[in-house]
Amino acid sequence: MRRLLRIVRQPFSAPLLAVGWQRAVPVLLAIGTVCVLAGLTIIWAARLTFAYPVYVSELGAIGAPTAGPFAVALLLVAAGGFSIALASGHVRSSVRVLNGWAPAASLGFAAVCFVLASQVTCTANCPVPLMDPRSTAQDLIHTVSAVLGFAAACFAMLQVAFATRLPRVARFSLASCVAVALITIVGGLLAIAHVATDVGAWLELVGTTVAIAWIAVYSLALVRVPVAAGE
Repeated sequence: MRRLLRIVRQPFSAPLLAVGWQRAVPVLLAIGTVCVLAGLTIIWAARLTFAYPVYVSELGAIGAPTAGPFAVALLLVAAGGFSIALASGHVRSSVRVLNGWAPAASLGFAAVCFVLASQVTCTANCPVPLMDPRSTAQDLIHTVSAVLGFAAACFAMLQVAFATRLPRVARFSLASCVAVALITIVGGLLAIAHVATDVGAWLELVGTTVAIAWIAVYSLALVRVPVAAGE
């Protein structure tokens, strides 16, 4: 168990794993970048088919014409995030409170959440769980998985923001973390209050775009960082 925990905390410190992973890193990063950007493109393409603002989750709601493409988009983002997570196990935060586990673990957990959200979609019109009498257990599962996914991605951003050997990405990560957190929180509150939902829908789409774009930028930045040099 201790050996497993050591590998989770610092996977590239394990000699046998390090050799294979170092060789695979460029491929994993390339696959990850293509997947997340493809997923983001599909999300925007699906959104633009609507003449009125809708929340991102509504794109995949039961009965929505974009449900199929949206599920594919989330799976692509999840696959890309997981691929990048595998390739970034050497990155560490320099802040002790953020260094309980690698950013890769946070990103990997976010990917798992997005897989669940893609398979358990919300019902028609995506009623707010517990707040809307029309909501079901399915809506609750979808919402919780999506929220946890965004929270994990934001935490990964925060961890990378204090990775001292990635100064340029660190600044971008901190800005992205703050932006995604504020935008999604405000958008969520507007949905709960049923106030300015058009604005809330756009805010959620912008927050989603920033989060996915961060994953791609982080991946591209890692291409120039030697595995042994990360923190």
